[in-house]
Amino acid sequence: MLKHNFQFQLQVSFIKEGDQYVAYIPALDLSTFGDTLRQAHKMAKEITDIFFDECIKKGVLDDVLQDLGWHRTSVSKGSWIPPQLVSQKSMDIHLHL
Repeated sequence: MLKHNFQFQLQVSFIKEGDQYVAYIPALDLSTFGDTLRQAHKMAKEITDIFFDECIKKGVLDDVLQDLGWHRTSVSKGSWIPPQLVSQKSMDIHLHL
């Protein structure tokens, strides 16, 4: 099988939910969790590897990345730039239902 090499930075948000830590990767719309922050970090790397491996196996990587808002670089075919998180903040929400 042809080897693929990818290198880019992905932003990951880590959220504590109860006794677990959730890792959310917005650029891939993936989430995973662990019992510790360290484990959630490890799982985020693992799910990212699985995501790319499965997309490549199915021959859908280009379509999936485009649908997620990634852009091709002009440097070389197969190089991609993920969408960048530009802001993250807490908001006060008041619902009147």
